[in-house]
Amino acid sequence: MEIRWLEDFMALARTRHFSRAAELQHVSQPTFSRRIKLLEEAMGATLINRQTLPLSLTPAGEAFVDLCERITRDVRDTRDRIHDMEAEASARISVGSTQGLFSHFYQGWARQAGVAERLQLNLKATNWVGEQFLDALDSGECELVLCYWHPDLPWGERLTPERYEHVTLAREALVPVSVMDDAGQPRYPLPGTAEQPVPLIAYHGRGFLQSAIEAHLGRQKQAANLLPLNENTQSASIKALVKQGFGMGWLPQRMTEKSEQFGSLVRAGDERWDVPLEIRLIRLRDTRSDELLTLWNTLERQHV
Repeated sequence: MEIRWLEDFMALARTRHFSRAAELQHVSQPTFSRRIKLLEEAMGATLINRQTLPLSLTPAGEAFVDLCERITRDVRDTRDRIHDMEAEASARISVGSTQGLFSHFYQGWARQAGVAERLQLNLKATNWVGEQFLDALDSGECELVLCYWHPDLPWGERLTPERYEHVTLAREALVPVSVMDDAGQPRYPLPGTAEQPVPLIAYHGRGFLQSAIEAHLGRQKQAANLLPLNENTQSASIKALVKQGFGMGWLPQRMTEKSEQFGSLVRAGDERWDVPLEIRLIRLRDTRSDELLTLWNTLERQHV
């Protein structure tokens, strides 16, 4: 049954006249009469007494018009609520976040900063890798990017202050971890040897983190002897493989601190192997969104 049939019937119940009701519904009288007939067939009852002038409703019609009023009122109210919800969602600022930061940083930070209700996570971002986040900013697919930053990003020269602005929200470190051996020591300790390199669960080279690890290791006086086994785009995937004992890997410190099962993992090396990072929120400098500028000013004051 179509909602317009209910509206037709309500118009007929008000006017008690087929021609006037058809005019109100902006259709021809034959079309209107046919729709009322289809409605009666769908209900399995005669709703209009066509033998009286003006037309009158049958007892079934009287009951049905009350139902029509309730249904159309509920539909109208629901439509208004949906419109308000869509308007609220469209007014929110779209954020692209790496999966690791969304899982272990974004939600707590947004609540603490008092901006959670003003942001909308772009779920497509969970499939983006590295520089694709900046592509999304440039194309307007998102208005903010929450990501790790370090000086050794391979596309770092693209982040020019003339085009992009950023707020540093927090500091982070990648920590080398491994499962424990029977003595409570790391099974795969750094730095390893040329004869027995340490098996490594590595990050994908196009992501934010692998270039930070490689550059940090390159600055160490003592070389790390590593045997990369595979590449992963997500910290959660690396953690899962490390916990299963396939090798060691670097994980964001927040990810290790917040894991209830982290007890089975230990450091694979001391603090010299920790890789420093920043957690940054990035936007295009040239924006005409008043909502984004207001939010940005709030965050800048919080993170002076």
